[in-house]
Amino acid sequence: MGQTQIEIPKTMPAVAYRTSLPVDESESLLDVELPVPEPGPRDLLVKVEAVALNPVDYKVRQGSDPGGEAKVLGWDAAGTVAAVGSDVEGFSVGDEVYYAGALDRPGTNSAFHAVDERLVALKPTSLTFTEAAALPLTSLTAWEGLFERLNLRERAMEQRGTLLVTAVAGGVGSMVAQLARALTSLTVIGTASRPETVDFARLMGVRHIVDHHQPLVPQLADAAPDGLDHVFSTAGTDRNLDAYAEALKPFGHIVAIDDFDSLPVGVLKPKSISFHWEFMFTRSMFHTSDQAVQQHILTQVARLIDAGHLRTTATRDLGPVNAANLREAHRLQESGKTVGKTTLTGF
Repeated sequence: MGQTQIEIPKTMPAVAYRTSLPVDESESLLDVELPVPEPGPRDLLVKVEAVALNPVDYKVRQGSDPGGEAKVLGWDAAGTVAAVGSDVEGFSVGDEVYYAGALDRPGTNSAFHAVDERLVALKPTSLTFTEAAALPLTSLTAWEGLFERLNLRERAMEQRGTLLVTAVAGGVGSMVAQLARALTSLTVIGTASRPETVDFARLMGVRHIVDHHQPLVPQLADAAPDGLDHVFSTAGTDRNLDAYAEALKPFGHIVAIDDFDSLPVGVLKPKSISFHWEFMFTRSMFHTSDQAVQQHILTQVARLIDAGHLRTTATRDLGPVNAANLREAHRLQESGKTVGKTTLTGF
């Protein structure tokens, strides 16, 4: 625990958008002043210290027009608990926390943010707020994908086999690689093509690198001559499905997180390959009874970080949270060429 009291103003700086515009237009993201939210019974009011960007930020900005209302984006955050709701039991004012929030509530690009305590955990003590803010959404996606969708067993080091991770130097891919290395004995194969992404993938514990700009099947045959057991597809699932079907062993598994219009899954039938979706907002969006699982996952990730088994994936901080810096962060995300996670710190 930290301070016993944090001054809470009536209004706060935030960054919002009022209409869906290309990121190079100055009004695509705007500096605004908004009322500080009132925490609900199960909510924490967090004084936001740092945020991180994910593809969901620009995808919502592009695809969900708020019709003139000020809509605040942002999900990854780290900060200090400034107030607690009447039914909160696990947190106190002054606690340093991190979380990924909920898709159907105002985002974290504001000086104060209200979030359900069941989605929040104490941040790793060994990390700064900025380093911690890079982790929640990707850690939850990676953990749920590996240990819930692919049904791998955590901390089962006798668990062997091969795991292919696409775009392994990205935010999710780099956490998948780290968790697989720390909690299983799977051999991790990752796709990357640029020198900087290959170097980052090696840092994350990837054993073999294949170039996703070249045909995958012959490269995978060299890296995993007995075939793949699992695929964690973070990008290009529709383009690569035939290659996955050929490279996977019978009864193999695929988990995907990307978006596409259609997928001819019939190609998976001959080998009885199973296909899974992973969307870390499902629990909060549908208010499932097990929302607190995400708090548990983030707590485990924090312990692994503090024990030195995982590391932050923060690679670039753009400075304070304001409209200009967030437009640059969105532009970088839209380029598809980011390595690790882009963060912003302070207001």
